[in-house]
Amino acid sequence: MEERAHLEVSGLTKRFGGLVAVKDMALSVAAGRILGLIGPNGSGKSTVMKLIMGIERPDSGSVRMNGVNVAGWPSHKIARMGAGIVFQHSRPLHRQTVLENIKLALLPDKLTRLLADPKTDEQARMIAARVGLSAVLDRRPATLPFADLRKIEIAKAIARNPSVLLIDEPFAGLTGKETAAFSDLICELRDDGRAVLLVDHNVKSVARLVDRVIAMYVGERIAEGTADEVMHNETVRRVYLGGRIETASRPESSFRDAVTPFLELDNVSVHYGKAQALQSVSIHVHEREFVSVVGLNGAGKTTMFNAISGLLPYSGDIRRQGGSLRGRSAAAIARGGIVHCPESRELFTEMTVRENLDLGGQHLPPAECAAQIEWLFELFPILRQRQRQTAGTLSGGEQQMLTIARALMMKPKLLMLDEPTLGLAPVILEQISKALERLRQTTDVTVLLAEQNVTFALPHADRVYVLEHARIVWEGGPARFAAEMGTGYL
Repeated sequence: MEERAHLEVSGLTKRFGGLVAVKDMALSVAAGRILGLIGPNGSGKSTVMKLIMGIERPDSGSVRMNGVNVAGWPSHKIARMGAGIVFQHSRPLHRQTVLENIKLALLPDKLTRLLADPKTDEQARMIAARVGLSAVLDRRPATLPFADLRKIEIAKAIARNPSVLLIDEPFAGLTGKETAAFSDLICELRDDGRAVLLVDHNVKSVARLVDRVIAMYVGERIAEGTADEVMHNETVRRVYLGGRIETASRPESSFRDAVTPFLELDNVSVHYGKAQALQSVSIHVHEREFVSVVGLNGAGKTTMFNAISGLLPYSGDIRRQGGSLRGRSAAAIARGGIVHCPESRELFTEMTVRENLDLGGQHLPPAECAAQIEWLFELFPILRQRQRQTAGTLSGGEQQMLTIARALMMKPKLLMLDEPTLGLAPVILEQISKALERLRQTTDVTVLLAEQNVTFALPHADRVYVLEHARIVWEGGPARFAAEMGTGYL
């Protein structure tokens, strides 16, 4: 390399017990360059960032900051060497104004220099102007929109004029307009001659900004190149999209409720505090239709399901067969036939498999409950064998089957499955896939599936929605997905 990198990482390895979270990681970022570090949830991206900043101590490898190996140093010493970090979640001091938050980041960190420089106020105002906070200097963080909270974190990070800037999930929770403004700010910081490392789930989010991209999976680097090269890399595509996708969709015209679909979301938006988790989302699901909502971790899938289930406040409208669900409790929505299988499963782990199923069918007459359990034991034979075993002693795959079975005990009209494949072995995925296909062929149940794993989601889908950064960005049949969205999904 002609110019020595501001940041050079080599052989970086970190183990947590028997888990190798990062293995032999290498990367470098030169002055005035932006490197993107991408990968699915759990791939090791955040661990790499923490190892660079000294938040975690590496087991082996080097982290060179401006030529000095700082691997294993405390975070404050690494910061003094020229590193700054912007976390995904804002951490301002809420009792202080914006100006005071920035000034605190400028204060000396040595006991021999306890007093601030007289020019601190002027410096803080200059930094605020740089990131676009001049108009809100006297306000407290709680009164600011989410985008301004992110700008405070940027301001604090650049207060010491770092030569290396690490930014985690730069656009999480931002609107399209805010994302564009934040992108421009990152480019300005790069143009100052800083080395910038952006950590994100997918290439598409950072493609416009980065010079190069490194893709990670289960702790290892699997690809490196330009954004376009990484998006078209076969290994990366297999990680995100899996293998060849077989589809068997039914045309939308085949469903009888064309005028008034069974479920409709109309311009639904959800905020978590200042962060927007859903932005003007509109979808519809016909009776007996199987619809998949695919998106990477953090896209808003779980938020959408929680809103439908009555667990979150929202703007816009959610309708079942034309009637608004607004104001109805989560219990009433579930009793009415919209049943949610959460990503977290929420089993009663100290109770047996049979007791969990009995709870799901407590509203049924005894004979009907017994018949439904028998049908579910045919759908998931392993549950018959495990019916006297406590749920907490089941494997992850068996717990997922029990979660789906308990929901089916309520005889839902609409079954919502949130990330049912998360962390499951291929043999379990095949069993759950076969169960879904049987539901599709032999029952009248409607299914709304939220998944990262498109290889699992598309074969069962009549239609597909792609959710990206809180917005629906694509809708169509599963057969069109690979041609139109396969690369874009990355």
